[in-house]
Amino acid sequence: MSEMPHTPDDGPGAAEAAPHVSIVLPCYNEQDHVVKEVERICAAMDASDHTYELLAIDDASTDDTLARLREVEPLFDHLHVVAFPHNGGAGTVRRIGTQRARGEIVVWTDADMTYPNERIPEFVDLLAAQPHIDQVVGARTQEAGSHRFLRVPAKWLIRKVAERLTNTRIPDLNSGLRAFRREVSLPYLRLLPPGFSCVTTITLAFLSNQHPVQYVPIDYAKRSGTSKFHFVRDAYRYILQVLRMVMYFNPLKVLMPIALWLLGIGAAKFVFDQVRTPLYIPNNTIMLLTSGLIVGALALLADLIVRSRDGA
Repeated sequence: MSEMPHTPDDGPGAAEAAPHVSIVLPCYNEQDHVVKEVERICAAMDASDHTYELLAIDDASTDDTLARLREVEPLFDHLHVVAFPHNGGAGTVRRIGTQRARGEIVVWTDADMTYPNERIPEFVDLLAAQPHIDQVVGARTQEAGSHRFLRVPAKWLIRKVAERLTNTRIPDLNSGLRAFRREVSLPYLRLLPPGFSCVTTITLAFLSNQHPVQYVPIDYAKRSGTSKFHFVRDAYRYILQVLRMVMYFNPLKVLMPIALWLLGIGAAKFVFDQVRTPLYIPNNTIMLLTSGLIVGALALLADLIVRSRDGA
């Protein structure tokens, strides 16, 4: 099946009434537990008052994940299996799944048994009860993934940088369990990277554009199967994505502090140079002052571009 995005009316069962909730479930090499995850999600949603669709998207798995999903698809009325011809990454799955979703509320989660997916109706209820909230995120109370002793400090540092740049407290920057209003998310889907940092991107996109986000504490279990997380590569991508997103929406937050530091250090060194050797300005002092002016000019130019883009 092609992975080209579909409009909401092109999705499965277009002739039927659109569901209220669309659950996007990326599946990649989850053959041993993907059916259990589908059963758990469907049981929770069937017990709720919400109409829903479950989009289980196989991202070109190399095991029998797709076969297991095809086998049980007729057993679940609300399950729709989508197969990608080649691997696109978790971000690509979530972007295309959200684009073709027919529900007003979109839920992102994982198929590795780590998140308490039985609580999905609770997240949807919170959005329904609070029209001013645009996204509900499950904030994990503990880290149970691989490379724990490396991931915890790295994620803490990245989260603190994001909090500083967005002026917002963020209990969990990259949780994989969240529910949000599809209409609000549409302008930001094109910004999603193909990898795991897509969840970081959607969080920062909402916060940077004044869309309220609510955090709900959740438990986080040890994953089933093999983790796809690569510490060095994915941590590097997380940091880049935080800086990229803030630069995209508020470049002054990133560039202007750098410019002011350079100008401040250059000015202090200029005073020191004049006291020590009057009427002589060393090259490094000139470099500091010039660099500060250039970075400051770039910050103002980038801010003008952002404002003109938003006003277009």
